[in-house]
Amino acid sequence: MKPTLDARTLFFLTLPPMMWAGNAVVGRLVVGHMPPVMANAVRWALVAVLMAPWAWQVLRQHEALRRRAGYLMLIGALGVGSYNSLQYMALRTSSPLNVTLIGASMPMWMMLVGVIGFGQRATPRQLGGALLSCAGVVLVMSQGSWAHLREVRLVPGDLLMLLAALTWSIYSWLLVRKPASMQGEPAWNWAEFLWLQVLFGTLWATASAGVESAVVGHSHPWPADAQALGTLVFGLLFIAIGPSILAYWGWGQGVRAVGPTVAAFFSNLTPVFAAVWAWALLGTAPQWYHPCALVLIGAGIVLSSSTPAARPTSTSEPAA
Repeated sequence: MKPTLDARTLFFLTLPPMMWAGNAVVGRLVVGHMPPVMANAVRWALVAVLMAPWAWQVLRQHEALRRRAGYLMLIGALGVGSYNSLQYMALRTSSPLNVTLIGASMPMWMMLVGVIGFGQRATPRQLGGALLSCAGVVLVMSQGSWAHLREVRLVPGDLLMLLAALTWSIYSWLLVRKPASMQGEPAWNWAEFLWLQVLFGTLWATASAGVESAVVGHSHPWPADAQALGTLVFGLLFIAIGPSILAYWGWGQGVRAVGPTVAAFFSNLTPVFAAVWAWALLGTAPQWYHPCALVLIGAGIVLSSSTPAARPTSTSEPAA
């Protein structure tokens, strides 16, 4: 089946990078006042509370949950417990720009995971689309100047973000290539399916926060005044609603429609949206290279999605 990028799918796949760009900026503020792994645990605990009124009924399906607990635990650990913890840990030593740019390597990781783990062949058009999209990312990173590109330096946090991109790629493939235990799954709607991921993922995130607390202790700075506390509370609420509920909802719908390989190209929009966030919040106007990068990234998306190759099939699609 040929992936179809209609207006609905474009919305679903554009929403996550828009939210992730904000997450990189606001997340940097949050981890300045709270240990990063604990910030991730608090974030998803808030999500669990906010979504509970719309999804708690799913807990009544005891047998269905027992049979599928292994799968839910795995995708919860990858998509909620690991990816976001690694991202916040990366933000302690890496800049939001570097985090979003490294996150834009997602198409390459998605292709690699698909080839090695799921037997999915990468087509020439997908490879060409990846090159076009990466060219757009490099244009943003260089700010249109080779001299500026040479000044970019990698730090330890950048390596953590690479690992985060790998875990997200595996998570995305598992959304469409589900194991046999998920055959005949209940008719979970998107909120119920996401809430289950959050519940299982929060278990991992909380356990990881406990390990972090034992290792780091009280060496991390906490809010020292009312202004810092307000920044922390606002930041946590934002990342609990935007980059969590809205972004995961859009990503699940988009991956369902076009498959993880094509969907991954939209992650390259994150640095462009980061410039928009900077303009909106900091008054920093976009430069000439931002629309140029958007054109290159868009061309990569169009080229990759025009391939006639069939997207991954599954006996059980993600819940709508």
